[in-house]
Amino acid sequence: MPIEDLARSDAVTASPETPVTDLAATMDEENVGSVVITNDETPVGIVTDRDLTVRVLGEQVDPTDQTAEDVMTTDLYTAEPGDGFYEAANLMADHGIRRLPICEGDTLVGIITADDMTELLADEQQHLGNIIRAQRPEY
Repeated sequence: MPIEDLARSDAVTASPETPVTDLAATMDEENVGSVVITNDETPVGIVTDRDLTVRVLGEQVDPTDQTAEDVMTTDLYTAEPGDGFYEAANLMADHGIRRLPICEGDTLVGIITADDMTELLADEQQHLGNIIRAQRPEY
């Protein structure tokens, strides 16, 4: 299954100059755990709720003096829309990441998270369970 069928097309984004206090507010308002940092539509980094905790609170820096650029992860891994589910899952596992931006060329077109993938697997397990229940004899 291509990842474009699973990815969310409404990735939350911000510019590198965005204050971290705004990033935190956006995460709260959008009910997400990350914001993809972009220059125009090209992803240049990602800020997660963990980044804010570790790089701002953990370092005891003044959040009003910090921007996305100060705390973002810049070694960004991405997938292409035509990549498969297992290819994306392996990329996430190999690099210890839970959020994978989806790009066509240099343009951000979506994002998929480990939670999204887990939900899909749970749905598939439910379908398999229904098949088994429908075919087994009653007790």
